[in-house]
Amino acid sequence: MTVPGEKPPESQQTEVVMRVVPLTSLDRPELDDFSRLTDVALRRKTEPAGGLYLAESTKVIERAVDAGHVPRSVLTRNAWLPDLERLLAGFPDVPVFVGDDELLEDLTGYHLHRGALASMHRPVLPDPSTILATARRVVVLDGLVDHTNVGAIFRSVAGLGADAVLVTPRCADPLYRRSVRVSMGTVLQVPWTRLPEWKEAGPLLHEYGFEIAALALSDDAVPLERYQAPDRVALVLGSEGDGLGRRALAEADTVVTIPMLHGVDSLNVAAAAAVALWALTRRT
Repeated sequence: MTVPGEKPPESQQTEVVMRVVPLTSLDRPELDDFSRLTDVALRRKTEPAGGLYLAESTKVIERAVDAGHVPRSVLTRNAWLPDLERLLAGFPDVPVFVGDDELLEDLTGYHLHRGALASMHRPVLPDPSTILATARRVVVLDGLVDHTNVGAIFRSVAGLGADAVLVTPRCADPLYRRSVRVSMGTVLQVPWTRLPEWKEAGPLLHEYGFEIAALALSDDAVPLERYQAPDRVALVLGSEGDGLGRRALAEADTVVTIPMLHGVDSLNVAAAAAVALWALTRRT
């Protein structure tokens, strides 16, 4: 038995092995993930299958690993190695490239002040039916193009209690680096997947008993404070410029609006999502 505060006997100690690779130059093909490939290029890589995404900061890397995502390589400074040793305990073969500030900034184009940057294998997205079978409240992002808004909405979903996020085919990628960063890594916690086009997505949501509530401006819209959400509701949010598309509105069972004052017609989509989710959560 080990006395609290004492170091356990050598026979009981578990050695954590981490593959640390000191960097003296940037002439390594393994570093392409961090410099020469855009987020779009990372997503479309055919090797490894499924593509990659970048997780920035030790907190985001921890959430990615906790979600079952697998790192391919990591970039960091010496000071952050102890934190990474704990996070990467299950991945002894993953290279951890370590360099000084100037070298890392030359590689990435910015100061790596959040501790580490990891190239992660993209997980396989679940079928929408898998999520809808057990969810009660979902948020549908219809064609949002701003990665900041996508990340902010995921953070609201995580903090205010929706079960999942569903994104339409032309919606921005939730695993884009800026989306992940703005969400504080919650895109790695909240279940999400892509929907098919509305001609299939609408019937699918109805098949699983969801009322489709479109958050939009309309003369016959129900004010948010009077909206009585059923047991299963899909809250649909439209793109930043044009709002909800015609097909999304056609599939909606009801249109809900947030009443505004002083001549302001609407909120930013991320702010509107937070307000609507708070209101729905407050009534349950």
